[in-house]
Amino acid sequence: MEARIDGREAWQVTIAALVIASIALGAPYIIAVALKPIAEDLGGLRSVPSGASSLALLGTGVGGLAMGWVAERIGVRLTAIFGALMVFAGLALSSRGEVWQLYVGHGLLIGFLGNGAINAPLYVYVTRWFERRRGTALALIASGQYVAGAFWPPLFERAMTAYGWRMTMLGFGALVAVLVVPLALMFLTAAPVSVQGSSTADGAARKNGLVLGLRPNVTFSLLAGAAFLCCIPMAMPAAHLIALCGDLGMAPSRGALMLSVLLTCAFFSRQFWGWLSDRIGGLMTLIIGSGAQATATTGFIYTQDEAGLFAVSAAFGLGFAGLIPAYILTARKYFPAEDASWRVPTILLTGMSGMAAGSWMAGVIYDHFGFYAPAFATGLAFNLVNFSVLVLLLMQSRRGRAL
Repeated sequence: MEARIDGREAWQVTIAALVIASIALGAPYIIAVALKPIAEDLGGLRSVPSGASSLALLGTGVGGLAMGWVAERIGVRLTAIFGALMVFAGLALSSRGEVWQLYVGHGLLIGFLGNGAINAPLYVYVTRWFERRRGTALALIASGQYVAGAFWPPLFERAMTAYGWRMTMLGFGALVAVLVVPLALMFLTAAPVSVQGSSTADGAARKNGLVLGLRPNVTFSLLAGAAFLCCIPMAMPAAHLIALCGDLGMAPSRGALMLSVLLTCAFFSRQFWGWLSDRIGGLMTLIIGSGAQATATTGFIYTQDEAGLFAVSAAFGLGFAGLIPAYILTARKYFPAEDASWRVPTILLTGMSGMAAGSWMAGVIYDHFGFYAPAFATGLAFNLVNFSVLVLLLMQSRRGRAL
Protein backbone atom coordinates (compact mmCIF):
# COMPACT_ATOMS: atom_id res chain seq x y z
CA MET A 1 0.00 0.00 0.00
CA GLU A 2 2.76 2.50 0.91
CA ALA A 3 4.27 2.18 -2.59
CA ARG A 4 1.06 3.66 -4.01
CA ILE A 5 1.40 6.86 -1.98
CA ASP A 6 3.05 9.68 -4.00
CA GLY A 7 3.59 7.10 -6.75
CA ARG A 8 2.62 6.71 -10.39
CA GLU A 9 -0.91 5.49 -9.64
CA ALA A 10 -1.48 8.50 -7.37
CA TRP A 11 -0.64 10.87 -10.23
CA GLN A 12 -2.83 8.94 -12.68
CA VAL A 13 -5.76 9.22 -10.29
CA THR A 14 -5.09 12.94 -9.78
CA ILE A 15 -4.99 13.66 -13.52
CA ALA A 16 -8.24 11.73 -14.01
CA ALA A 17 -9.82 13.72 -11.17
CA LEU A 18 -8.58 16.94 -12.79
CA VAL A 19 -10.21 16.00 -16.12
CA ILE A 20 -13.50 15.14 -14.40
CA ALA A 21 -13.51 18.44 -12.50
CA SER A 22 -12.56 20.37 -15.65
CA ILE A 23 -15.63 19.01 -17.41
CA ALA A 24 -18.25 19.17 -14.66
CA LEU A 25 -17.22 22.55 -13.28
CA GLY A 26 -17.69 24.09 -16.71
CA ALA A 27 -21.47 24.14 -16.25
CA PRO A 28 -21.74 27.45 -14.32
CA TYR A 29 -19.60 29.24 -16.90
CA ILE A 30 -22.48 29.16 -19.37
CA ILE A 31 -24.13 31.91 -17.33
CA ALA A 32 -20.87 33.89 -17.22
CA VAL A 33 -20.79 33.88 -21.03
CA ALA A 34 -24.52 34.44 -21.51
CA LEU A 35 -25.10 36.85 -18.61
CA LYS A 36 -26.44 39.70 -20.76
CA PRO A 37 -28.75 37.65 -23.06
CA ILE A 38 -30.11 35.63 -20.13
CA ALA A 39 -30.79 38.84 -18.22
CA GLU A 40 -32.55 40.32 -21.26
CA ASP A 41 -34.74 37.22 -21.63
CA LEU A 42 -35.65 37.16 -17.94
CA GLY A 43 -36.51 40.77 -17.15
CA GLY A 44 -33.35 42.81 -17.67
CA LEU A 45 -31.69 42.56 -14.23
CA ARG A 46 -28.21 41.06 -14.17
CA SER A 47 -28.72 40.07 -10.55
CA VAL A 48 -31.08 37.30 -11.79
CA PRO A 49 -28.56 35.21 -13.77
CA SER A 50 -25.70 36.17 -11.44
CA GLY A 51 -27.92 34.99 -8.59
CA ALA A 52 -28.29 31.61 -10.30
CA SER A 53 -24.53 31.45 -10.73
CA SER A 54 -24.14 32.24 -7.03
CA LEU A 55 -26.61 29.49 -6.12
CA ALA A 56 -24.54 27.02 -8.15
CA LEU A 57 -21.42 27.99 -6.21
CA LEU A 58 -23.20 27.96 -2.86
CA GLY A 59 -24.88 24.66 -3.68
CA THR A 60 -21.51 23.15 -4.60
CA GLY A 61 -20.11 24.20 -1.24
CA VAL A 62 -23.05 23.01 0.87
CA GLY A 63 -23.37 19.85 -1.20
CA GLY A 64 -19.70 19.09 -0.59
CA LEU A 65 -20.44 18.49 3.09
CA ALA A 66 -23.34 16.16 2.41
CA MET A 67 -21.76 14.42 -0.56
CA GLY A 68 -18.45 14.11 1.26
CA TRP A 69 -20.31 12.08 3.88
CA VAL A 70 -21.89 10.00 1.12
CA ALA A 71 -18.52 9.43 -0.59
CA GLU A 72 -17.09 8.10 2.68
CA ARG A 73 -19.74 5.38 2.62
CA ILE A 74 -20.29 4.44 -1.01
CA GLY A 75 -16.98 5.59 -2.52
CA VAL A 76 -15.99 8.54 -4.65
CA ARG A 77 -16.59 6.66 -7.92
CA LEU A 78 -20.36 6.26 -7.47
CA THR A 79 -20.64 9.72 -5.93
CA ALA A 80 -18.96 11.36 -8.94
CA ILE A 81 -21.15 9.44 -11.39
CA PHE A 82 -24.26 10.59 -9.55
CA GLY A 83 -22.92 14.16 -9.61
CA ALA A 84 -22.40 14.10 -13.38
CA LEU A 85 -25.98 12.93 -13.96
CA MET A 86 -27.28 15.70 -11.71
CA VAL A 87 -25.30 18.34 -13.64
CA PHE A 88 -27.02 17.08 -16.79
CA ALA A 89 -30.42 17.28 -15.11
CA GLY A 90 -29.69 20.78 -13.79
CA LEU A 91 -28.68 22.18 -17.15
CA ALA A 92 -31.68 20.55 -18.79
CA LEU A 93 -34.02 22.20 -16.27
CA SER A 94 -32.26 25.57 -16.48
CA SER A 95 -32.54 25.55 -20.27
CA ARG A 96 -36.32 25.76 -19.96
CA GLY A 97 -35.84 29.47 -19.29
CA GLU A 98 -38.05 30.39 -16.31
CA VAL A 99 -36.41 32.17 -13.37
CA TRP A 100 -37.33 29.47 -10.83
CA GLN A 101 -36.06 26.75 -13.18
CA LEU A 102 -32.76 28.60 -13.54
CA TYR A 103 -32.44 28.87 -9.76
CA VAL A 104 -33.43 25.28 -8.95
CA GLY A 105 -31.43 23.86 -11.83
CA HIS A 106 -28.27 25.69 -10.78
CA GLY A 107 -28.61 25.76 -6.99
CA LEU A 108 -29.99 22.28 -6.27
CA LEU A 109 -29.11 20.10 -9.26
CA ILE A 110 -25.89 21.57 -10.69
CA GLY A 111 -24.63 22.81 -7.32
CA PHE A 112 -25.77 20.75 -4.34
CA LEU A 113 -26.33 17.35 -5.98
CA GLY A 114 -24.06 17.78 -9.01
CA ASN A 115 -20.75 19.52 -8.46
CA GLY A 116 -21.19 19.10 -4.72
CA ALA A 117 -20.76 15.37 -5.35
CA ILE A 118 -17.66 15.97 -7.47
CA ASN A 119 -15.68 18.92 -6.13
CA ALA A 120 -15.16 18.37 -2.39
CA PRO A 121 -15.08 14.53 -2.55
CA LEU A 122 -12.31 14.71 -5.17
CA TYR A 123 -10.25 17.07 -2.98
CA VAL A 124 -10.46 14.71 0.00
CA TYR A 125 -9.83 11.71 -2.24
CA VAL A 126 -6.68 13.17 -3.81
CA THR A 127 -5.16 14.23 -0.46
CA ARG A 128 -5.26 10.59 0.62
CA TRP A 129 -2.93 9.58 -2.20
CA PHE A 130 -0.11 11.94 -1.15
CA GLU A 131 2.17 12.85 1.73
CA ARG A 132 5.33 14.58 0.41
CA ARG A 133 3.76 16.21 -2.68
CA ARG A 134 0.33 17.00 -1.31
CA GLY A 135 0.53 20.72 -2.06
CA THR A 136 1.48 20.06 -5.69
CA ALA A 137 -1.30 17.49 -6.08
CA LEU A 138 -3.87 19.81 -4.51
CA ALA A 139 -2.82 22.59 -6.86
CA LEU A 140 -3.36 20.28 -9.82
CA ILE A 141 -6.82 19.03 -8.81
CA ALA A 142 -7.86 22.54 -7.77
CA SER A 143 -7.01 23.71 -11.29
CA GLY A 144 -10.11 21.97 -12.64
CA GLN A 145 -12.20 25.11 -12.25
CA TYR A 146 -9.64 27.13 -14.19
CA VAL A 147 -9.21 24.58 -16.94
CA ALA A 148 -13.00 24.67 -17.27
CA GLY A 149 -13.00 28.45 -17.33
CA ALA A 150 -10.19 28.69 -19.87
CA PHE A 151 -11.42 25.94 -22.20
CA TRP A 152 -15.21 26.14 -22.25
CA PRO A 153 -16.23 29.86 -22.50
CA PRO A 154 -14.97 30.38 -26.08
CA LEU A 155 -16.80 27.22 -27.13
CA PHE A 156 -19.92 28.33 -25.26
CA GLU A 157 -19.80 31.71 -26.99
CA ARG A 158 -19.69 30.07 -30.42
CA ALA A 159 -22.43 27.59 -29.53
CA MET A 160 -24.67 30.38 -28.24
CA THR A 161 -24.13 32.41 -31.40
CA ALA A 162 -25.26 29.42 -33.44
CA TYR A 163 -27.91 27.81 -31.20
CA GLY A 164 -28.73 30.13 -28.29
CA TRP A 165 -28.00 29.74 -24.60
CA ARG A 166 -30.81 27.24 -23.93
CA MET A 167 -29.57 24.67 -26.44
CA THR A 168 -26.01 25.26 -25.28
CA MET A 169 -27.01 24.34 -21.73
CA LEU A 170 -28.82 21.21 -22.85
CA GLY A 171 -26.01 20.04 -25.13
CA PHE A 172 -23.28 20.62 -22.56
CA GLY A 173 -25.25 18.77 -19.89
CA ALA A 174 -25.36 15.71 -22.12
CA LEU A 175 -21.64 16.04 -22.76
CA VAL A 176 -20.88 16.07 -19.02
CA ALA A 177 -22.75 12.80 -18.51
CA VAL A 178 -21.18 11.12 -21.54
CA LEU A 179 -17.61 12.01 -20.54
CA VAL A 180 -17.55 11.93 -16.73
CA VAL A 181 -19.33 8.60 -16.12
CA PRO A 182 -16.79 6.41 -17.99
CA LEU A 183 -13.84 8.36 -16.56
CA ALA A 184 -15.07 7.75 -13.02
CA LEU A 185 -15.63 4.08 -13.71
CA MET A 186 -12.13 3.60 -15.14
CA PHE A 187 -9.93 5.67 -12.84
CA LEU A 188 -11.48 6.48 -9.44
CA THR A 189 -10.18 3.45 -7.52
CA ALA A 190 -10.09 3.18 -3.73
CA ALA A 191 -7.45 5.32 -2.00
CA PRO A 192 -4.70 3.60 0.04
CA VAL A 193 -5.99 2.59 3.47
CA SER A 194 -2.74 3.48 5.17
CA VAL A 195 -3.11 7.13 4.20
CA GLN A 196 -6.74 7.25 5.26
CA GLY A 197 -5.80 6.16 8.72
CA SER A 198 -2.82 8.45 9.20
CA SER A 199 -2.70 11.60 11.26
CA THR A 200 -0.53 14.41 10.01
CA ALA A 201 -1.36 17.34 12.28
CA ASP A 202 1.70 19.52 12.83
CA GLY A 203 3.05 18.75 16.28
CA ALA A 204 4.89 22.02 16.64
CA ALA A 205 1.76 24.00 15.98
CA ARG A 206 -0.57 21.74 18.00
CA LYS A 207 0.28 21.74 21.71
CA ASN A 208 -1.75 21.08 24.84
CA GLY A 209 -4.83 20.50 22.72
CA LEU A 210 -4.44 23.93 21.10
CA VAL A 211 -3.79 24.79 17.45
CA LEU A 212 -1.64 27.90 16.89
CA GLY A 213 -2.19 28.73 20.55
CA LEU A 214 -5.97 28.79 20.17
CA ARG A 215 -8.73 26.26 20.60
CA PRO A 216 -8.78 24.06 17.48
CA ASN A 217 -12.21 25.17 16.30
CA VAL A 218 -11.35 28.85 16.87
CA THR A 219 -8.31 28.49 14.62
CA PHE A 220 -10.35 26.58 12.08
CA SER A 221 -13.12 29.20 12.17
CA LEU A 222 -10.59 31.96 11.45
CA LEU A 223 -9.17 29.94 8.56
CA ALA A 224 -12.63 29.24 7.15
CA GLY A 225 -13.64 32.88 7.60
CA ALA A 226 -10.53 33.97 5.72
CA ALA A 227 -11.50 31.64 2.88
CA PHE A 228 -14.93 33.29 2.70
CA LEU A 229 -13.45 36.78 2.63
CA CYS A 230 -10.87 36.11 -0.07
CA CYS A 231 -13.35 34.40 -2.37
CA ILE A 232 -15.69 37.41 -2.56
CA PRO A 233 -13.32 39.41 -4.81
CA MET A 234 -12.08 36.19 -6.43
CA ALA A 235 -15.51 35.50 -7.95
CA MET A 236 -16.21 38.94 -9.37
CA PRO A 237 -14.05 38.84 -12.55
CA ALA A 238 -15.05 35.27 -13.41
CA ALA A 239 -18.76 36.09 -13.21
CA HIS A 240 -18.78 39.62 -14.67
CA LEU A 241 -15.70 40.12 -16.85
CA ILE A 242 -17.49 39.30 -20.10
CA ALA A 243 -20.37 41.64 -19.21
CA LEU A 244 -17.86 44.35 -18.25
CA CYS A 245 -16.20 44.02 -21.66
CA GLY A 246 -19.60 44.32 -23.34
CA ASP A 247 -20.31 47.52 -21.40
CA LEU A 248 -17.03 48.94 -22.70
CA GLY A 249 -18.02 48.20 -26.31
CA MET A 250 -16.05 44.99 -26.85
CA ALA A 251 -17.46 41.98 -28.71
CA PRO A 252 -18.56 39.00 -26.60
CA SER A 253 -15.79 36.91 -28.18
CA ARG A 254 -13.19 39.33 -26.78
CA GLY A 255 -14.68 39.04 -23.31
CA ALA A 256 -14.69 35.24 -23.53
CA LEU A 257 -11.07 35.31 -24.68
CA MET A 258 -10.16 37.61 -21.80
CA LEU A 259 -11.75 35.23 -19.31
CA SER A 260 -9.83 32.37 -20.90
CA VAL A 261 -6.58 34.33 -20.53
CA LEU A 262 -7.34 34.97 -16.86
CA LEU A 263 -8.05 31.32 -16.13
CA THR A 264 -5.21 29.96 -18.28
CA CYS A 265 -2.80 32.12 -16.29
CA ALA A 266 -4.47 30.82 -13.13
CA PHE A 267 -3.96 27.21 -14.22
CA PHE A 268 -0.24 27.55 -14.90
CA SER A 269 0.49 29.76 -11.91
CA ARG A 270 -1.42 27.38 -9.64
CA GLN A 271 1.20 24.72 -10.36
CA PHE A 272 3.87 27.18 -9.22
CA TRP A 273 1.87 28.02 -6.09
CA GLY A 274 1.53 24.30 -5.32
CA TRP A 275 5.28 23.81 -5.68
CA LEU A 276 5.89 26.84 -3.47
CA SER A 277 3.43 25.74 -0.78
CA ASP A 278 5.26 22.41 -0.42
CA ARG A 279 8.34 24.46 0.48
CA ILE A 280 7.14 27.47 2.50
CA GLY A 281 3.85 26.07 3.84
CA GLY A 282 0.21 26.79 3.12
CA LEU A 283 -0.17 29.71 5.51
CA MET A 284 2.68 31.78 4.07
CA THR A 285 1.42 30.97 0.57
CA LEU A 286 -2.00 32.32 1.56
CA ILE A 287 -0.56 35.63 2.72
CA ILE A 288 1.46 36.16 -0.47
CA GLY A 289 -1.49 35.12 -2.66
CA SER A 290 -3.91 37.39 -0.80
CA GLY A 291 -1.63 40.37 -1.34
CA ALA A 292 -1.28 39.53 -5.04
CA GLN A 293 -5.06 39.23 -5.47
CA ALA A 294 -5.66 42.58 -3.77
CA THR A 295 -3.15 44.28 -6.08
CA ALA A 296 -4.76 42.85 -9.22
CA THR A 297 -8.29 43.67 -8.01
CA THR A 298 -7.26 47.31 -7.80
CA GLY A 299 -6.53 47.15 -11.53
CA PHE A 300 -10.13 46.22 -12.33
CA ILE A 301 -11.34 49.37 -10.56
CA TYR A 302 -9.42 51.78 -12.78
CA THR A 303 -8.79 50.00 -16.11
CA GLN A 304 -11.22 50.73 -18.96
CA ASP A 305 -9.38 49.84 -22.19
CA GLU A 306 -9.06 46.41 -23.81
CA ALA A 307 -5.27 46.05 -23.65
CA GLY A 308 -5.25 47.14 -20.02
CA LEU A 309 -8.00 44.69 -19.09
CA PHE A 310 -6.12 41.83 -20.76
CA ALA A 311 -3.06 42.71 -18.66
CA VAL A 312 -5.06 43.03 -15.43
CA SER A 313 -6.89 39.76 -16.14
CA ALA A 314 -3.60 37.94 -16.64
CA ALA A 315 -2.19 39.46 -13.43
CA PHE A 316 -5.32 38.51 -11.51
CA GLY A 317 -5.06 34.91 -12.73
CA LEU A 318 -1.39 34.74 -11.76
CA GLY A 319 -2.08 36.18 -8.31
CA PHE A 320 -5.11 34.45 -6.85
CA ALA A 321 -4.61 30.91 -8.17
CA GLY A 322 -2.79 29.47 -5.17
CA LEU A 323 -5.33 30.43 -2.52
CA ILE A 324 -7.87 27.57 -2.43
CA PRO A 325 -5.37 24.65 -2.39
CA ALA A 326 -3.29 26.53 0.20
CA TYR A 327 -6.31 26.72 2.53
CA ILE A 328 -6.75 22.95 2.24
CA LEU A 329 -3.05 22.30 2.72
CA THR A 330 -3.08 24.49 5.84
CA ALA A 331 -6.08 22.62 7.25
CA ARG A 332 -4.39 19.26 6.59
CA LYS A 333 -1.19 20.51 8.25
CA TYR A 334 -2.75 21.71 11.50
CA PHE A 335 -5.58 19.19 11.93
CA PRO A 336 -5.63 15.37 12.00
CA ALA A 337 -6.18 13.47 8.75
CA GLU A 338 -9.24 11.74 10.20
CA ASP A 339 -10.92 15.18 10.28
CA ALA A 340 -10.33 15.71 6.55
CA SER A 341 -13.71 14.32 5.47
CA TRP A 342 -15.48 17.27 7.12
CA ARG A 343 -12.84 19.99 7.49
CA VAL A 344 -11.89 20.03 3.78
CA PRO A 345 -15.54 20.28 2.59
CA THR A 346 -16.14 22.99 5.21
CA ILE A 347 -13.23 25.07 3.87
CA LEU A 348 -14.58 24.58 0.35
CA LEU A 349 -18.07 25.52 1.56
CA THR A 350 -16.91 28.81 3.05
CA GLY A 351 -14.87 29.51 -0.08
CA MET A 352 -17.79 28.70 -2.38
CA SER A 353 -20.07 30.81 -0.18
CA GLY A 354 -17.69 33.73 -0.59
CA MET A 355 -17.65 33.22 -4.35
CA ALA A 356 -21.45 33.03 -4.39
CA ALA A 357 -21.66 36.24 -2.36
CA GLY A 358 -19.13 37.98 -4.60
CA SER A 359 -20.86 37.00 -7.85
CA TRP A 360 -24.29 38.05 -6.59
CA MET A 361 -23.02 41.17 -4.85
CA ALA A 362 -21.32 42.44 -7.99
CA GLY A 363 -24.59 42.06 -9.90
CA VAL A 364 -26.57 43.92 -7.24
CA ILE A 365 -24.01 46.75 -6.99
CA TYR A 366 -23.96 47.06 -10.79
CA ASP A 367 -27.76 47.26 -10.91
CA HIS A 368 -27.58 50.10 -8.37
CA PHE A 369 -24.71 52.16 -9.81
CA GLY A 370 -24.79 51.15 -13.50
CA PHE A 371 -21.04 50.35 -13.67
CA TYR A 372 -18.65 47.85 -12.08
CA ALA A 373 -15.99 49.96 -10.30
CA PRO A 374 -17.92 50.14 -6.99
CA ALA A 375 -18.32 46.34 -7.03
CA PHE A 376 -14.58 45.75 -7.44
CA ALA A 377 -13.85 48.36 -4.75
CA THR A 378 -16.13 46.44 -2.38
CA GLY A 379 -14.31 43.22 -3.25
CA LEU A 380 -10.98 44.89 -2.49
CA ALA A 381 -12.23 45.87 0.98
CA PHE A 382 -13.09 42.25 1.75
CA ASN A 383 -9.68 41.19 0.42
CA LEU A 384 -7.89 43.52 2.84
CA VAL A 385 -9.80 42.09 5.80
CA ASN A 386 -8.83 38.60 4.58
CA PHE A 387 -5.17 39.64 4.51
CA SER A 388 -5.40 40.88 8.10
CA VAL A 389 -6.88 37.58 9.35
CA LEU A 390 -4.15 35.58 7.63
CA VAL A 391 -1.42 37.76 9.15
CA LEU A 392 -3.00 37.18 12.56
CA LEU A 393 -2.85 33.40 12.01
CA LEU A 394 0.78 33.63 10.93
CA MET A 395 1.66 35.59 14.07
CA GLN A 396 -0.12 32.94 16.16
CA SER A 397 1.84 30.23 14.33
CA ARG A 398 5.17 31.85 15.09
CA ARG A 399 4.17 32.53 18.68
CA GLY A 400 3.19 28.89 19.10
CA ARG A 401 6.56 27.69 17.79
CA ALA A 402 8.41 30.07 20.11
CA LEU A 403 6.73 28.68 23.22
